[in-house]
Amino acid sequence: MMEVQQRLDTIDPASLKRLELVEIEGVSLPDTIVEQWDAISGFKARPDDLLISTYPKAGTTWMQEIVDMIHHGGDPQKCARAPIYERIPFIEMCPPKPIRTGFEEAEAMPSPRTLKTHLPVHLLPSSFWEQNCKIIYVARNIKDNAVSYFHFHHMSKLMPEAGNWDEFLENFIAGKVAWGSWFDHVRGWWEAKNHHPILYVFYEDIKKDPAREIQKVAQFLGLELSEAVLGDIVQHTKFETMKTNPMTNYTTMPSFLLDQDITQFMRKGTVGDWKEHFTVAQSEQLDDLCARLLAGNGLTFHTQL
Repeated sequence: MMEVQQRLDTIDPASLKRLELVEIEGVSLPDTIVEQWDAISGFKARPDDLLISTYPKAGTTWMQEIVDMIHHGGDPQKCARAPIYERIPFIEMCPPKPIRTGFEEAEAMPSPRTLKTHLPVHLLPSSFWEQNCKIIYVARNIKDNAVSYFHFHHMSKLMPEAGNWDEFLENFIAGKVAWGSWFDHVRGWWEAKNHHPILYVFYEDIKKDPAREIQKVAQFLGLELSEAVLGDIVQHTKFETMKTNPMTNYTTMPSFLLDQDITQFMRKGTVGDWKEHFTVAQSEQLDDLCARLLAGNGLTFHTQL
């Protein structure tokens, strides 16, 4: 399991360059992903795969740890076997050599696998639909999601330069960021749940009532959790717990990839932190956009609890 760690140690930081964005079917993606697109789109899902899908910085790591704890009966020792990015491969991730790609990591894993993606619904490898795989989608309100993604750009040494907050927000709204438009992403997956086994979960709901939402995930996976195990999972997956857990907080990543002196990977994990960043005009602009672009399909978000 520590093979990734050993490979990370062999990367020459001087050889790294920031990713450039390239469009595929109207979606901006890192150039390294586009270079491997044939292999990614041809990825072979297996019928018992579970896929966790999110827009970046929408609670992905949180859901990964919840699912891993459910699968291991609430045993934190079993979830400490390796960092989260090794336990649950990120299928379209194409890191610097000699680290294996996410799809290579996934291919080498025995079934049943839990996998992760940030791809919008129309770019997901078709084998996931053909195999009727179960998918958990986590959506986060646009304002907090944008703030979290902005801070991630600052700590990541590979993401494109973020610019200042105003510049980043403008690009974010236009979908000119990695993995494209937040609006298209949350809406596309929301509509897909009418045709596929997709559990659509909201970040704010998990924050508000973690026990209820964790139970919902377990039921979707066909598993029963006792009250005691449920309580253990709630405690273990609290933001404060995960922030200090090296298996979830990405501190095992070298600082030349993620510089946690700039900001922590697990920064605040709250609902409403956007108020520290948004001007009134920016907030009203996003309210208007959400009202217009998410109208008519029952998809609503809470920007405060």
